[in-house]
Amino acid sequence: MELLLPEGNFEAYIFDCDGTLADTMPLHYKAWMGVLKEHAADFPEALFYEMGGIPTEKIIEILNERWGTSLPPVETAHKKEELYLKMIPDILPIEPVVALVNQFHGSHPMAVASGGFTRVVLQTLNALGIADKFDAVVGAGDYKNGKPAPDPFLEAARRLNVAPEKCLVFEDTQIGIDAAKAAGMKWVLVPQPVRKPADVVAP
Repeated sequence: MELLLPEGNFEAYIFDCDGTLADTMPLHYKAWMGVLKEHAADFPEALFYEMGGIPTEKIIEILNERWGTSLPPVETAHKKEELYLKMIPDILPIEPVVALVNQFHGSHPMAVASGGFTRVVLQTLNALGIADKFDAVVGAGDYKNGKPAPDPFLEAARRLNVAPEKCLVFEDTQIGIDAAKAAGMKWVLVPQPVRKPADVVAP
């Protein structure tokens, strides 16, 4: 995987977490399957990847509307995250992106801006051994509107004390790219790894 960075004098770098720094998407899908099977709710793999970047509770609201279910968003989201946390030791890094984090560390301020719960994001970063590289970690409880709204990235820029137009965002989803554009930031699209069917089979 080769990442092409846009030209520009960037003062700070902001990274999405799942699918950008960490190859966690198959594990998140396994966690979704584990919690939804209790309710016989359907969540096709293709739809899951389409919703990449959307906060967990919002995904549950969308599924409820789509399938006519009545899953409690907060409770279901926490159950899903607990299942995911059990799989954290299996997380693998997205090597080219983590290499950039190590390269930029010490020379530029960096933040993570995620649609996940902050405590889960921090545990993911700890599993990769890069939690101490970031000056700020922004999670779902730290802003009003999730991606594709610009709120997560604007909050990250605010915490870094860097103007949005001086930030470069790394994202793996179109929703995340749209959020970066809305924030007035340049962006880098991180390609998704090629998946094998076995990667996303429920436990």
